[in-house]
Amino acid sequence: MKKKGRSWLWIVILVVVAGAAATWYFWPEDDGQQRLNTSKAEVRNIEVVVTATGRLQPLDFVDVGAQVSGQLERLHVEVGDYVEAGTLLAEIDATVLEARLDGVRAQLKFQQAQLRERQASLDLALINLNRQQRLLVDNATSEELVQSAEATARGEAARLDAVKAQIEQTESSLRADEANLNYTRIFAPMSGTVTSIPARRGQTLNAAQTTPTILTIADLSVMRVEAQVSEADISRLRDEMPVYFTTLGNRGQRWYSQLDLIEPTPRVENNVVLYNALFDIPNEEGRLLPQMTTQVFFVVASAENALSVPAGAVRPTGRGQGTVQVLRNGVTETVTVQTGISDRVYIEIKSGLNAGDEVIIPAQQAMPGGMPPGAARMMRG
Repeated sequence: MKKKGRSWLWIVILVVVAGAAATWYFWPEDDGQQRLNTSKAEVRNIEVVVTATGRLQPLDFVDVGAQVSGQLERLHVEVGDYVEAGTLLAEIDATVLEARLDGVRAQLKFQQAQLRERQASLDLALINLNRQQRLLVDNATSEELVQSAEATARGEAARLDAVKAQIEQTESSLRADEANLNYTRIFAPMSGTVTSIPARRGQTLNAAQTTPTILTIADLSVMRVEAQVSEADISRLRDEMPVYFTTLGNRGQRWYSQLDLIEPTPRVENNVVLYNALFDIPNEEGRLLPQMTTQVFFVVASAENALSVPAGAVRPTGRGQGTVQVLRNGVTETVTVQTGISDRVYIEIKSGLNAGDEVIIPAQQAMPGGMPPGAARMMRG
């Protein structure tokens, strides 16, 4: 048993040694020369941008609500319909308001009849007062009767004024009730597209405390982008700077505009301070819809058709200056260049290089876990 166990042990050792020898023998040979990571100077467009995410909203929209309480009887539009200003949108049950209006009108008629009655009583009192005054001139009546006639006339005039005041109050209530009755027919306050209808037919609307929203109308011809920019980048933005964005559903198309406004009041989300940067974009084709997510790029600086090299190939030596290792005819040369803007991937070269020049990108020479350089050749030799 011991001999058999030792045999298996020697077999395992031989397999391990053979595998190690094969790996050692077939390791790529190192010729001792340093391999250079190079790239050519090329002409391209460079942009320095501040990126942010945003949301699309209609520039102009209105929540159409109910000014009176009642049951929503009819809806004349659907989501997606385009309506002109003044179009009838919905109707609320007006039975109670019509009955109340009829009662106010009847009360007004009663008060107008009272007015005519009081006017007649005043006319009679004035006639009696004139007769008593004429009789007093002829000493045919007493001063007491004249004074009584005067008091009666003044009383009738006061009662007439009271009825007139009641009529004015009733007429005011009548106008209010007529307005409330008109409010049961809801018309579009602006032209636009119906984007949502939170209310449903048959729903009871209560306008006593808050105005219930029946539907929302938005003008989708011009959209507004609300981009959230972090406090670290907000100082790099300026009014009317170029900006463009893409949407999640159509990353291949860009929409271009200019920055209009930065809201001064920030929003704090998960301890991150964000500012809303706003700009508008025409939407004649209607491809942009509310609540779409956008990837926004604020252009801080740009250079078109600029000669550029990878940013890692330039060693800065001063403001707007640097050195580049250029490989020409197998020989490495150090060239001084004038640099421009950089997007952290490429850097603009204003002078010192030509298109097609091959520049060296410094790289760390490391072989973690590998064989030392030249070991394979030593093994084979």
